[in-house]
Amino acid sequence: MEYALVTGGSKGIGYAVARMLASRGYSLLVTYGHDVARAMESKTLLEEAGSPSVEMFEVDQTSPTAANDLVGLIGGRVSELCAVVLNAGVTLRENFGQIDPKHWEDVFAANIHFPTFFLQEIAPQLPKGASVVFTGSLMGVHPHGTSLAYGVTKSATHALVKNLVKFLSPFGVRVNGVAPGFVDTEWQKDKPAEIRASIESKTALGRFCTPEEVAGAYAFLLENPYMNGEILVIDGGYSYK
Repeated sequence: MEYALVTGGSKGIGYAVARMLASRGYSLLVTYGHDVARAMESKTLLEEAGSPSVEMFEVDQTSPTAANDLVGLIGGRVSELCAVVLNAGVTLRENFGQIDPKHWEDVFAANIHFPTFFLQEIAPQLPKGASVVFTGSLMGVHPHGTSLAYGVTKSATHALVKNLVKFLSPFGVRVNGVAPGFVDTEWQKDKPAEIRASIESKTALGRFCTPEEVAGAYAFLLENPYMNGEILVIDGGYSYK
């Protein structure tokens, strides 16, 4: 049985990726943050989408034990993980002059420390040919005034992908990243109309990406055996207009 792990897979981009993997017949291991009701709803929908098995795990990635905790939860199935999608992350919207050091550290813990040390634990057990895909961000490419911590950690995510190639290649494991632009998830749909219009005016295609479109980028990186160490930006031509 082929397993795929998707962190933060109960909603948004993570859910779209999990649904894509379900349609390809993967058994799924999915983490979520705290919304149990949404996690159970997503489990049902992923099973209906074609996954033969869906297991949901509540994981707080800001916890210093989160990486080891998840390794313990998925247990012996690590050796069957053909796809690992490290999607979950947190943001911080405090003004620059008011950033709390603990909140700043939590963003780095969730977005950088957790995936690094999780891979440290599981890499030797992954099957040869396994593929890892990180979720980066357009905010790691273009500076943005909304969240300093998020932008910096997503830049670090992109660097982590490229550096991990050296460390995962001895195990026969590929690693890539997707840097989505503005995707029509629940979070983006709550933006005021004038802000959405401003974003659309800066995008060559004139609209937000659908979750299904961005999931296709993950599918390409997971399935193409020659993609390694790449950050695939999917932003509809943001800044080209």
